[in-house]
Amino acid sequence: MQIQEIRDIAKAIGIKTGKLSKLNLIQEIQRAEGNFDCFASATQGECSQNDCCWRSDCFTMAQKPALVSVV
Repeated sequence: MQIQEIRDIAKAIGIKTGKLSKLNLIQEIQRAEGNFDCFASATQGECSQNDCCWRSDCFTMAQKPALVSVV
Protein backbone atom coordinates (compact mmCIF):
# COMPACT_ATOMS: atom_id res chain seq x y z
CA MET A 1 0.00 0.00 0.00
CA GLN A 2 1.28 3.45 -0.86
CA ILE A 3 2.09 5.93 1.91
CA GLN A 4 -0.63 8.40 0.83
CA GLU A 5 -3.29 5.67 1.12
CA ILE A 6 -1.99 4.86 4.61
CA ARG A 7 -2.09 8.55 5.59
CA ASP A 8 -5.68 8.79 4.34
CA ILE A 9 -6.68 5.79 6.48
CA ALA A 10 -4.94 7.30 9.50
CA LYS A 11 -6.59 10.70 9.04
CA ALA A 12 -10.01 9.05 8.67
CA ILE A 13 -9.66 7.56 12.15
CA GLY A 14 -8.24 10.70 13.74
CA ILE A 15 -4.50 10.03 13.70
CA LYS A 16 -2.23 12.98 13.01
CA THR A 17 0.19 11.67 10.43
CA GLY A 18 2.87 14.35 10.69
CA LYS A 19 6.21 12.94 9.61
CA LEU A 20 5.62 9.39 10.83
CA SER A 21 7.32 6.67 8.84
CA LYS A 22 5.24 4.04 7.08
CA LEU A 23 6.09 1.54 9.81
CA ASN A 24 5.14 3.87 12.67
CA LEU A 25 2.02 5.07 10.91
CA ILE A 26 0.71 1.55 10.36
CA GLN A 27 1.49 0.63 13.97
CA GLU A 28 -0.47 3.72 15.13
CA ILE A 29 -3.41 2.60 12.98
CA GLN A 30 -3.19 -0.92 14.42
CA ARG A 31 -3.29 0.45 17.99
CA ALA A 32 -6.17 2.82 17.20
CA GLU A 33 -8.15 -0.11 15.81
CA GLY A 34 -7.52 -2.14 18.97
CA ASN A 35 -5.11 -4.56 17.30
CA PHE A 36 -1.57 -5.58 18.13
CA ASP A 37 0.97 -3.07 16.76
CA CYS A 38 2.96 -5.88 15.20
CA PHE A 39 3.57 -4.48 11.71
CA ALA A 40 6.97 -5.54 10.32
CA SER A 41 7.67 -7.88 13.22
CA ALA A 42 7.23 -11.13 11.26
CA THR A 43 10.97 -11.50 10.73
CA GLN A 44 10.70 -15.27 10.44
CA GLY A 45 8.02 -15.04 7.75
CA GLU A 46 5.30 -16.38 10.04
CA CYS A 47 2.19 -14.60 11.27
CA SER A 48 -1.08 -15.83 12.73
CA GLN A 49 -3.02 -12.75 11.59
CA ASN A 50 -4.22 -14.17 8.27
CA ASP A 51 -6.89 -11.51 7.66
CA CYS A 52 -4.63 -8.51 8.32
CA CYS A 53 -4.81 -5.89 5.57
CA TRP A 54 -1.12 -5.04 6.13
CA ARG A 55 0.08 -8.64 5.74
CA SER A 56 1.95 -8.44 2.42
CA ASP A 57 3.64 -5.12 3.27
CA CYS A 58 4.41 -6.48 6.73
CA PHE A 59 6.45 -9.41 5.44
CA THR A 60 8.31 -7.17 3.01
CA MET A 61 9.18 -4.60 5.68
CA ALA A 62 10.12 -7.29 8.21
CA GLN A 63 12.81 -8.60 5.85
CA LYS A 64 14.53 -5.22 5.44
CA PRO A 65 17.66 -4.87 7.55
CA ALA A 66 17.32 -2.51 10.49
CA LEU A 67 19.31 0.68 10.36
CA VAL A 68 21.87 0.52 13.13
CA SER A 69 24.11 3.39 14.05
CA VAL A 70 27.62 2.55 15.10
CA VAL A 71 29.10 4.78 17.79
